[in-house]
Amino acid sequence: TVPSTGGTAMATIAIGITLANTTTTGVTGSVFIDNYDASNDVYLVRNATVPAGASLEVMAGNKLVLQGNGTANDVLRVLCSASSSLDATVSILEDV
Repeated sequence: TVPSTGGTAMATIAIGITLANTTTTGVTGSVFIDNYDASNDVYLVRNATVPAGASLEVMAGNKLVLQGNGTANDVLRVLCSASSSLDATVSILEDV
């Protein structure tokens, strides 16, 4: 979630997202922005296959600016087809 300080949202820039399958069977994963205005949720990847023991780099060479209005802020969410089967690593920069 994009953090807020004193009611003002800070900018958060995602510079890397990697999904790693920690199981012995293939799973699917999705990454999306739960938009703070609740009407414009956006998928970065949806139901992508991640083979057993493999990883998927979601943002190779891209950057993603997450924002908010200080009260309701963007949230980056990861979903998986099987519980406790994906590890998500997110590298971010925040304006502090």
